[in-house]
Amino acid sequence: MRRSYLYLLGVAAVAAAAFYFWPSSSAGTAAYRTEAATRGTVSQSVSANGTLKPVKVVNVGAQISGRISALHADFNDTVSEGQVLAELDDSLLKAQLAQSEAQLASAEAQLTLAKVNDARARNLASRGAGAKADADTAAANLEIAMAAVGAAKAKVDIDRVNLSYAIIASPVSGVVMSRDVDVGQTVAASLSAPQIFSIAQDLSKMQIDTTVAEADVGSIKAGMPVTFRVDAFAGRSFSGTVKQVRLNPTTESNVVSYNVVVEVDNADLTLLPGMTAYVQITIGTANDVLRVANAALRFKPEGSTASAGGTGGGRRGQQADGGTPAAPGKTIYILDGGAPKAVRVETGISDGKLTAVTGGELKEGDLVIIGTAAVDAPAATGGGTRGPRMF
Repeated sequence: MRRSYLYLLGVAAVAAAAFYFWPSSSAGTAAYRTEAATRGTVSQSVSANGTLKPVKVVNVGAQISGRISALHADFNDTVSEGQVLAELDDSLLKAQLAQSEAQLASAEAQLTLAKVNDARARNLASRGAGAKADADTAAANLEIAMAAVGAAKAKVDIDRVNLSYAIIASPVSGVVMSRDVDVGQTVAASLSAPQIFSIAQDLSKMQIDTTVAEADVGSIKAGMPVTFRVDAFAGRSFSGTVKQVRLNPTTESNVVSYNVVVEVDNADLTLLPGMTAYVQITIGTANDVLRVANAALRFKPEGSTASAGGTGGGRRGQQADGGTPAAPGKTIYILDGGAPKAVRVETGISDGKLTAVTGGELKEGDLVIIGTAAVDAPAATGGGTRGPRMF
């Protein structure tokens, strides 16, 4: 009985050892992530940021120095051409004009006297009763008096114009964007005209000044369609058109960029000046084309000698082993009977996620492999035996 018990115990130990350390017959398998080739539209675009601005902004300033005595416009007011916006204190200007007019009257009186003296001297000289030198002196005094009258008139005109500058009127019709002064503030126009108002002539027509890197600017032309969004209206897309690619480059940190101007129709006045616009400039569109995910162009099965998306060899169109030349284009892989199958395709434009297929062997609906998802069996040890389970 004891011997039978020991025998059964030995058999159980051998069975347990065989179960724990028997070589594994299950190997890791690979599952492929696929995406069907579809037909649709692919649009290639260039991204840029910019700022919304009115097409024309007029800065209204003061041409003379003085104290602001009255303001007749404020932020967001709609003004018309010629409308009075502000007034400067004109007390000093009126006094200067009065002084100039008095000087003009004095000069005109001197001219009258000079004319009388000149006529008398010429009359005496013609009858031999006066010296010729006196006649010449009288004629010269007449010329001097006439010049003095001209100078006095010019001074009166200058003072009248300066007095008119005390009334600041709008040069255009539009909307007041900014007001930079208050009543009682003194403006000094000794070197340059101080800005008082900024007026946007027409907010229904706006533009976006964007910055585009030199690597992308070569593909942008005037008239290309543009879509953009602003933070103030999340989820809403606006449209515009490339108006101009300006030739004046800017260089910052050795990066060269160009200003691309986008014109925008703002008929409903939704967009406001200064908003940041996130712009997409469409540089190419392919309609009703076969499309594959960009990840498919980068995928390469394990053990494949062809580079992902490449021509499969050293020289273009020739296999690496020197065999039959491959068709020009790129290699992608489709799932055929559970295994990857190489397919040659010719590609077109890309939107960053999808690439247009312009030729090749791919058909709509084919399952294109875009990656792998490994499904592993229990890990094998170095000797090909299964390690002990931990219960």
